[in-house]
Amino acid sequence: MPLTMHPATARMVDNFRYDHLPEDLQKVSKPFHDLAHELAKSLSGPEVTKALDDLWSAKNWAVVAHVNQTQEANS
Repeated sequence: MPLTMHPATARMVDNFRYDHLPEDLQKVSKPFHDLAHELAKSLSGPEVTKALDDLWSAKNWAVVAHVNQTQEANS
């Protein structure tokens, strides 16, 4: 039986879009997008929204790490 996604969870999952990013950042963001969707489909409750919030933070730091690494390599 499929789980019904809470509206707050659905809003969090929408934040994991990556199609607007440059290709190199899409490659960093996509695994987080995929995991977010899998968690939202398979789990329920306020804990999943918190997990997505932490995953969002981790995704942002991974993007920053990639940008910093790219800048260092180009300088």
